Amino acid sequence: MSAARAPRDSASSSLRAFEAIHEHAELELELAGRGDIAGLATLGERWQELLAALPPTVPATALPLLERARLLHERTRVELQRLRELLQAELVRTAQARRTANGYAGQLPRRPRLDRSA
Repeated sequence: MSAARAPRDSASSSLRAFEAIHEHAELELELAGRGDIAGLATLGERWQELLAALPPTVPATALPLLERARLLHERTRVELQRLRELLQAELVRTAQARRTANGYAGQLPRRPRLDRSA
């Protein structure tokens, strides 16, 4: 009986590595959607570990998981692009506000300083 289970256990354990890749891709998408760049940065090392744990050949049963992980990575890329565009727009608004404030600062009447009036 244990001989009959060995191939199934082996297939199950190799499939587990692909499930971990899929779960990692889901987590990346979640963090990107929340704008958690620091959280994403911490996942880089884990990604390398997951890749190193993959078997040399991809079992056919893992192909759907890999396809879903690829689609999740594409959605993550789009989320990160959206976040980058939001940050760039905020930088433009900040620069414009700074220029506006500097323009008004030059028009303020000078007030006497306390040490000069005493």
